[in-house]
Amino acid sequence: MSDDPKSEGPNRDGANRDGPDADWLGAPGSAAPPDPTRSARGPGKPALPKRFYAEAALGEHAGGFRLTLDGRPANTPARNPLALPTRALAEGVAAEWAAQIDVIDPSRMPLTRLANTAIDGVAPRREAVVDDLSAYAGTDLLAYRAGDPDRLVQAQAEAWDPVLDWAHEALGARFILGEGVMHVTQPDTTVAALRRAIGETDGPFRLAALHTLTTLTGSLVLALAVLRGRLTPAQAWTAAHVDETYQASVWGQDEEAAARQAQRRAEFDAAAHLSALSDAG
Repeated sequence: MSDDPKSEGPNRDGANRDGPDADWLGAPGSAAPPDPTRSARGPGKPALPKRFYAEAALGEHAGGFRLTLDGRPANTPARNPLALPTRALAEGVAAEWAAQIDVIDPSRMPLTRLANTAIDGVAPRREAVVDDLSAYAGTDLLAYRAGDPDRLVQAQAEAWDPVLDWAHEALGARFILGEGVMHVTQPDTTVAALRRAIGETDGPFRLAALHTLTTLTGSLVLALAVLRGRLTPAQAWTAAHVDETYQASVWGQDEEAAARQAQRRAEFDAAAHLSALSDAG
């Protein structure tokens, strides 16, 4: 599964296809709406779609809540209902739509992007997502240690060893540590334990969050620690970037690298937030 979230495109069945919002409020079987996420990242950054609604609100839907725009039920880009499992998450998504001003900017709608990914990409292919995440069990960041300098070795141990101890005690996963980048084969019992932990993740929204947290850090263990409350998102992010923090202390901060990391941090925090809201009452 790609960690590049799909675009937003609320639409409704039987909408008037002649208006300015036709591509966004399409009938079943109509052509897919434009992908504003990719458009925003593409050459020249084409103009984003204009805001076409006055009010973003919620309606009840199959035990949860569905985004409505001017009272019309909204859909995902794949024409699935944009329905959320909890009021807290639904209110968060609606707030993102309400906050759009003149145009609809997906870069300012992280919960919506992740919700679309959960509904369109994770829900219909859960086992494939579990398989994808399980691959990280054998390559987890926390198992690969520096041999020197001593300060980095100590920083990794202080940040990572307590989390690995938790993984052993809480999940039954014991890691073999390696030095450098040479691959270390983890015990079958460890891989199986982590796959079991992935499979225990409730619902497509939390599984989508787990996938994003894992791919952004390279550590399934850190991602599970966030979902299960062992680490705060801030603690997990700091632990995942021990090496970068050390390099910055030695060579100074690279502004471009810092900007990229800030963008990834925002995506990480959004995934953690989505997980928490999905589990809220």
